[in-house]
Amino acid sequence: MLKPKVVVPQQFIHEQPIRHGEEFGVLCWNTQKLTEKPRFQRALADVLADFPCLFLLLQEAKLSTKSNWLLPHWSYAVAPNMQTRRSTYGVLTASQYTFAEAQPRLSKKREGMFATHKSYMLSHHSLAEGGSLLVVNVHAINFVSTKQFSREIELIRAELLEHQGPLIVAGDFNVWSRQRRLRLLQFCRSLGLRKAIMVDPHHIKTYRQHPLDFIFYRDLSLQETSAIDTSTVSDHNPLYARFKL
Repeated sequence: MLKPKVVVPQQFIHEQPIRHGEEFGVLCWNTQKLTEKPRFQRALADVLADFPCLFLLLQEAKLSTKSNWLLPHWSYAVAPNMQTRRSTYGVLTASQYTFAEAQPRLSKKREGMFATHKSYMLSHHSLAEGGSLLVVNVHAINFVSTKQFSREIELIRAELLEHQGPLIVAGDFNVWSRQRRLRLLQFCRSLGLRKAIMVDPHHIKTYRQHPLDFIFYRDLSLQETSAIDTSTVSDHNPLYARFKL
């Protein structure tokens, strides 16, 4: 495994800003490195047919260095946490809105079990009336102490404090203990983030009875949510939220 040095792959083909009053769907999914498998691609197509989205936030995405991304009509950027000669792994943010900026980040700490970093992506998407929607796609560090987990969350928080305007923070936060969950709650409170409460929450991936996946938001109107049962595909189910700007 090689520590990633660049953002690959990425593709920016859209120039459409988000307009005031516009609605858009967001799908958040830890894909368990299955993104190149036909059964995952079929499941994703089925989910998108039922839950139209303009943002895809994938964790544990795997992309071959020789093949194109499975949705060629999307703009996207990857924040890798591992790279080999054949594949790139990490979080992937895709949208059919313009990317004003895409900023990949690596955790400072490596995970003890695998000695690899985790990654997250900050992407800015232009608003027609000025400013931007900041979307943060997170796969939080695991297999470290709560103190180290808190330090990594604080690094994310410090970057987001500067953003004025609408904000979405979503992903797999690995909050499998009461201490980690309290730290995440403090993070959300300090940034004015609200949790998108899912319909069918029993489909959300849990560990030790703690949900791991979340969508948080600020300065947006939440229209609809769903935790979608795709249990035959990944060990996590996708979360869906529909927002109005």
